[in-house]
Amino acid sequence: MSLLTRLRPPPSAPTDAPGAEAAPRRTWRIVLRHTLTVLSAVLILAALLVPNQLGQLTPGAFLRLPVEALLGIAVLVVLPGRARSVVALAGGAALGLLTLVKALDLGFWSFLNRQFDLVADWGLLDDGLGVLEDSIGHAGARAAAAGVVVLAVAVVVLTALAALRLSGVVARHRTAATRTGIGLTAAWVVCATLGAQVVPGLPVASRSETDFVRERALLVRQGVHDQRAFERAVDVDGFRDTPGNQLLTDLAGKDVVVSFIESYGRSAIDDPALAQYVDPVLADGTRQLTAAGFATRSAWLTSPTFGGYSWLAHSTFQSGLSIGNQQRYRSLVSTDRLTLTGAFKRAGWDTVGVEPDNTYAWPEGDFYGYRRVWDARNLGYQGPHFSWSRMPDQYTLAAFQRNEYGRKGRAPMFAEVTLTSSHTPWAPLPQMVDWDAVGDGSVFAAQAAAGQSPDEVWKDPKRVRAEYAKSVAYSVSALTSWAQKYGGDNLVLVFLGDHQPAPIVAGEHASHDVPVTIVAKDARVLDRITSWGWQDGLKPGPQAPVWPMDAFRDRFLTTFGPQGDPH
Repeated sequence: MSLLTRLRPPPSAPTDAPGAEAAPRRTWRIVLRHTLTVLSAVLILAALLVPNQLGQLTPGAFLRLPVEALLGIAVLVVLPGRARSVVALAGGAALGLLTLVKALDLGFWSFLNRQFDLVADWGLLDDGLGVLEDSIGHAGARAAAAGVVVLAVAVVVLTALAALRLSGVVARHRTAATRTGIGLTAAWVVCATLGAQVVPGLPVASRSETDFVRERALLVRQGVHDQRAFERAVDVDGFRDTPGNQLLTDLAGKDVVVSFIESYGRSAIDDPALAQYVDPVLADGTRQLTAAGFATRSAWLTSPTFGGYSWLAHSTFQSGLSIGNQQRYRSLVSTDRLTLTGAFKRAGWDTVGVEPDNTYAWPEGDFYGYRRVWDARNLGYQGPHFSWSRMPDQYTLAAFQRNEYGRKGRAPMFAEVTLTSSHTPWAPLPQMVDWDAVGDGSVFAAQAAAGQSPDEVWKDPKRVRAEYAKSVAYSVSALTSWAQKYGGDNLVLVFLGDHQPAPIVAGEHASHDVPVTIVAKDARVLDRITSWGWQDGLKPGPQAPVWPMDAFRDRFLTTFGPQGDPH
């Protein structure tokens, strides 16, 4: 063979040969496999490192080395084939479930300023769906719930499949995986020893998932014990067997009205940005009520809830027990515990509940002791909704005046009136009209049409805070205006907040305190509470007493009973 022949390049393969088409496909398969492996690793790391509070959800949170990943590598390296796959699938699914718990925590911290209780809070999800139905309708709420369920299943399935894929990579590259695991473990130990931090308070050597599991296990154990302790506490009641003629004797002949103002929290008074809207209303209300012959005293109560779930506050106030979760609430309403309403009923008062946003039969009304309940079905409102609130507070009070308080020849009454215009999303907001113009509520149609939409307001947290404060100012104005115009000589009005607003308004570190005020014309009523130390006026100051909300029932029943307050 000639030198020229040996140097001549071989002929090119035909472009239609089978290998020419297969090569790109093999390349794409390799790229796809590597991409899926990288995505699986990213998903597992993200699930291990994602925090359970929005304030901690920063890029730095994901720049850490989780010890759980190192333990996972070690386990997968050691285990044989089938066992490795089973452990990977189970571990991945468990990690997905823990991620869902963190997601629940994110929501609860954002709106209720606490984490999700794995023992007691499942019932709140159903109630949350009810609130969503009230806001966007039945179909929209069901569609949203279905979407959440699909997403939750997808999270568990994807983390399980990601862990399974990574276990296969470890099996095929056992030596490299072992070396990588040893190297990363050494790095973790060094970072832990030196106290290396991504940012202050956020260590590079992370064990957050382990701490999270341990904390939740402890909370579950505490929740089980709490329920048992609560069942015993329900039976301890110094007023259980008190006869009616020995209850509330110092309020004989009085009309007692308790009014909860939605989301009326301490922040509305203490936060200057909110107080600029609320303080003038409290000052004007104090002056107007004083001019009408009323005296006022105010203090603070510490609510069991924050940002929502008002019924936990209502039941705490009424029962004299701290009802901080749905499990306790459902246990309570299945008992015969004497409520504040029940005490008035036993003592001979007519008892009335006004719940303007209830749209269905309310069996809890029997537990509380109401003879009649007025709600969205029978209050006669013909005007528009104001987002979640079905009717303006002024209409609720006008209907209460027309149907109950203003009736001639009636017996002394105890009423609880819930005011909801200050319920999130605080847009649009109603405005006061002349009481004689309230009618069937259609007068408020123009206000709802001209008001801001929730979408407009919630684009800016500053606007959210301002509209919240305006809503509280409106609710307080409506109530004090009603008392000034219609309140008789025998009226004793107790009004309070149910809880603080959501953290977007109150902040993540706000207290659970809410204002409480007693208004009365009869000086003897307020003389009776002198030992309480409450302050004059509608606005409690920084030094005003702070009571647990569950302390009110017993203190009230004792003070206005035959013996008076011994304090």
